[in-house]
Amino acid sequence: MHAIARILTSRLWSAVIAVIAVIGSGLVIGLIGTASHAALPTDQYPNGSDSRAAVQLAQALPDTNSLAAVVVFSRANAPLTAQDLTWVKGRLAAVTSVSGVTVASPAIPSQDGTAAVATLTVAGTSAVVARDAVTGIRTVLDTSRPSGLSAQVTGPAGITADLAKVFDGANFKLLGTTALVVALLLIVTYRSPVLWLIPLTVVGLADQVAGSAATHLLNAFGMSFDQSTTGILSVLVFGAGTDYALLLISRYRDELRRTDDRRQAMARAWRRTVETVTSSALTVFVGLLSIVLSLFPSTRGLGLACAVGVVVAATFVMVVLPAALVCFGRWVFWPRIPRSGDAGMTEARSLWRRVGDTVAKRPAVFAAATFVVLVLCALPVVGLKTGLTQSQQFIKTPEAIVAADRIAQSFSAGSVDPTRVYTTADATKVTTAIKTVAAVDTVRPGATGGGVTELLVSLKTTPSSAASQQAIRDIRAAVAGIPETHVGGTEAQALDTNDAAARDQAVILPLILGLVLIALVLLLRSLVAPLILVGTVLVTYVSSLGLSWLLFTKVIGFHAMDASTPLLAFVFLVALGVDYNIFLVGRAVEEARDHGAREAMIRSLAATGGVITSAGILLAAVFAVLGVLPLVALAQIGVIICVGVLLDTLVVRTVLVPALALLLGDAFWWPRHVGHTPSTRVGDDVEGSTAGSESSQIA
Repeated sequence: MHAIARILTSRLWSAVIAVIAVIGSGLVIGLIGTASHAALPTDQYPNGSDSRAAVQLAQALPDTNSLAAVVVFSRANAPLTAQDLTWVKGRLAAVTSVSGVTVASPAIPSQDGTAAVATLTVAGTSAVVARDAVTGIRTVLDTSRPSGLSAQVTGPAGITADLAKVFDGANFKLLGTTALVVALLLIVTYRSPVLWLIPLTVVGLADQVAGSAATHLLNAFGMSFDQSTTGILSVLVFGAGTDYALLLISRYRDELRRTDDRRQAMARAWRRTVETVTSSALTVFVGLLSIVLSLFPSTRGLGLACAVGVVVAATFVMVVLPAALVCFGRWVFWPRIPRSGDAGMTEARSLWRRVGDTVAKRPAVFAAATFVVLVLCALPVVGLKTGLTQSQQFIKTPEAIVAADRIAQSFSAGSVDPTRVYTTADATKVTTAIKTVAAVDTVRPGATGGGVTELLVSLKTTPSSAASQQAIRDIRAAVAGIPETHVGGTEAQALDTNDAAARDQAVILPLILGLVLIALVLLLRSLVAPLILVGTVLVTYVSSLGLSWLLFTKVIGFHAMDASTPLLAFVFLVALGVDYNIFLVGRAVEEARDHGAREAMIRSLAATGGVITSAGILLAAVFAVLGVLPLVALAQIGVIICVGVLLDTLVVRTVLVPALALLLGDAFWWPRHVGHTPSTRVGDDVEGSTAGSESSQIA
C-alpha cells in the first residue's frame, strides 16, 4: 500500500495520472460513447412466463414487424354527428400519406354513438419509427378538425411513441440536475468556492466512463437495457462516487492538520481510506450483481450496469481523485484551510462528539427509543399495495393513455384490449376449451400464419381486477393439456409480472442479506457486529417503505407501488447502507487499538458523523432527482431510497448503532477483541514505516 500511495501522491506521477484520466475519459466519451439497445418484443416480459411464450409464438404471425395505432374519435358529452363521421372517413384516407402507415380497419362507432375507433398499421417496431409515424398521424388528424371533436392516438404504436417522447432529453435533464445537486451540496459541505470542482469533475468523468463500459458490456452479454437503466446508473455513480470522495477528502483534511506536507498527508489519508472504500464498493458490487437473478430482463440489465458503475466510481475516486488533489496546494480548502497543529476530528468538541457522549450516558434508552420510532414508521407497510395499471405508470399522463381510458368508457374492455391466446394446435379445440371458463364472454379468431393461430378472448370481468387475473389462471388451466398454447395480453402480462416480482423478492432479498452478512463477517472478523448491522439495515428498509407509502398515498397521490419497486429499493438501500456501516465501524476498529472499544465508538462517531451525514444527505438528494424522469416507478424508487438513506444516516448510523455498540461493549465485537494493543508504529510517512499493521486496516 505504501508503494501505491507513493505513486499516487508523487509530484510527477500525480500529474501524469490526472492528465491520463482526463484524456482517457475524453477518448472513451468521444470515440466509444454509450451503446444503444434495440428493444425486443419480449424485453418487458418475465423469463419463463406464459405471456412471454405467447409473445414469442406470435412472432410467427404475418405483419409482426409492425405496430397497431388505434385512433379514437369522440366528443365530450354528445354523440358524433354525421359531419363528424364524414370528416373521420376523409382523415383516415389522408393518414396513408404518412410514411409506413396503412388503414387496417375503418372507424367503428360505439353502441352509444359517443365514440368511434379505427385501427392503423405502422410499419416497423422501433421507438423512433413509432414516434415519427404517430407524430405524422396526429398532424394529419389535427387538420381542419371540427370544433369539439377529439382525435387521439393510442394502441402499441401510440404508447411506444409517447414513451419515447417523454424520455426525449430526460437523461440529459437527469444528468444536469444530478450534477447541480451534487455541486450545491459539495459547496455547502466544504464551504469552499474551489474544492468542490475537483471531486465533481472526477465523479462526472467516472459517470461517463461507467455509462460507456456498462452499456457495451450489456450488449456483449445480450442483456436488455433502456434509458431508465442509464438514468439510474448515473444517479448511482454520482451518489456512491461522491460518498467515497467525501470520505477520502475528510480524512485528507484531518491529516493536513497533522503535517505540513500535503503529499504525505494524502498518502496517509489514502492508506487509511482505501480498504474501507474497497470493502464497501465490493460489498455493494456483489449486492447489485445479485439482481441478475431476476426474471425481468430489464432488471437483470440494471443490476449488471450498476455493479459496473460502482466499481468505476470507486476506482476513479481512489486513483484519480488523490492524484488530482495533491496537484493543488492546501489552498483549495479556502477559506477554511486546515493547518498543521489544528485539532483533529476525534479530538474536537464537535456536534457528533457531543452526540456520542450523550448517547454513551444512556445507551439503552437511546437504543430502545430509536427502535420504537423505526417500528412505528414501518407500520404503514401493512397496507402497502403493488401493481400499477397502464394508466398509472406515467407521472404526466400522455395522450395514448388518455385515449385508452376514453375507449374504455364507450367500448367493452374485451373488444378493445382482448386477452390473446396463441396456439399451433387445432384452433377449434382450443376455442372449445377456453369457452368452458365462466368469465369468458366471447372468443373470436384473429391473425393466422406460420402455423400459429391467434384467438381474441373477451372477458366479462373488470380490467385490472382480481377477477380478471383469476380468469387468466382459469383459461391457462383449461388449455394446459394442449401443446404449444400460450395466453398473453395485458391482463396476462400483469398477472405474470406480479408473480415474477414475488418470486424475485423471495429469492433475491435473502440472498443479498446473506451476501452482505458474509462480507461483514469476513471484513470485521466478528459475528455479533455483522448480525446487528444487517439487522439495522433491514429495519431501516422496512421503516423507509412505511414512511414512503404514507407519502405516496397521503401527499403525492400514488395508490400503488410498481411491482419492481420494493425489490430495487431494497437492493439499493441495503447495498448503500453497508457503506455507512463500514465507514463507522471501520474507524471504530482503528481507534480501538489505542482507546478501547467503548471510547473508540464515540471517537469514530465524532470523526465520521459529519462525513456520513453529508454523504447521506447528498445521496438522498441525488436519488430524489429520479423524480425528474417521467415514470412513476422511478420516482417511487427515488423517494424510498431518499427516505431510507436519511433515516440511516441521521438516526440509525449516528444513534442506534453507537447505542447498541456502547450497550454491548466488547460483546459487540465477539469473538474478536478490539481493545488496547501496544502500538508498534515508529512512523507513518510516505516512505514507509516499521508498523506491524496499518492503522487503516479494518481486519
